[in-house]
Amino acid sequence: MARVIAGTWVWGPEGHHQVEDWQGALSGCQDGGEGFVWIGMDEPDPDELQRLAHELHLHPLAVEDAVHGGQRPKVDRYDDDSLLVVLRPLEYDEPTSSVETRELTMFVGPHYVVSVRRGGHTPLKSVRYTLDAAPGPLRASAMGALHGVLDAVVDHFVVVADELGDDLDDLERRVFTGAGGAPGDVDAADIYRLKREVSEARRAVAPLVEPVASLARGEVAGVTKRLRPFFADVLDHLMRTEDRVAGYERSLTDILNVHLAQVSVQQNADSRKISAWAAMALVPTLIAGIYGMNFDVIPELKWHYGYPYALGLMVVVCLVLWRAFKRSGWL
Repeated sequence: MARVIAGTWVWGPEGHHQVEDWQGALSGCQDGGEGFVWIGMDEPDPDELQRLAHELHLHPLAVEDAVHGGQRPKVDRYDDDSLLVVLRPLEYDEPTSSVETRELTMFVGPHYVVSVRRGGHTPLKSVRYTLDAAPGPLRASAMGALHGVLDAVVDHFVVVADELGDDLDDLERRVFTGAGGAPGDVDAADIYRLKREVSEARRAVAPLVEPVASLARGEVAGVTKRLRPFFADVLDHLMRTEDRVAGYERSLTDILNVHLAQVSVQQNADSRKISAWAAMALVPTLIAGIYGMNFDVIPELKWHYGYPYALGLMVVVCLVLWRAFKRSGWL
């Protein structure tokens, strides 16, 4: 078990310390009626997770979700006053302008927190340091730890939303820099790429709104009246971020429609130019074709000025057509 347990910490009114014997620490918290044990697991396999679940008497349905992974963000409540919390922490990768999703599963009981991390860095380490400095209601309770994790994850959501907003502004500027209604330095793939990243962020943010709202309303066992304002603050940040990300999706749909309209206008303009040049090319072809026919009686063939006349006629008609197309905006 020690191979996948990243660490075990015990929290009390005076702060926290790391321990090796989590069973003994948990018994002490249960007997004393205060404090909690935080067990951190890093990429555990199903058997290792099942063993810990058996020792902590975790709900089988919660364990099943944690073992299989890939769950959408949620907070599930069970009859023993325990919670299963599934989060999708986000990170913005600057070099690739992409959103990277992690997976964080938490079991929360009256005197324990088990965090199961998959997919790389999560903000758990910073939460453990800030929890000691948190106000009294948050410092020595498992629900306080849950609040700290939610707050850190939502703060990362805000950072990712800021970065996506910058990408959206840049994309919008590029779309509208084309001259004369022509599409700018962007193609549909760029728009779809950003839309995919925004959708990835929204899938992590939107499902959390209602579960966090239930925590803020005090509908979950263990959320005392003193804790509710802290969850309400997290909910406020979460809802504002969800609104922003949803707005990004709508804006990207509008930008895509504008881009497609620009492409259509550009294609129509190109078609008109091609048609105009084809019409002008038809004139000398037609005149040359007439005088190239194998008839004996073509008066101009024996005329001394027939050759310059034919060339001049081609030039004059082409100039007239060019002027007409230019005035109509086809060229």
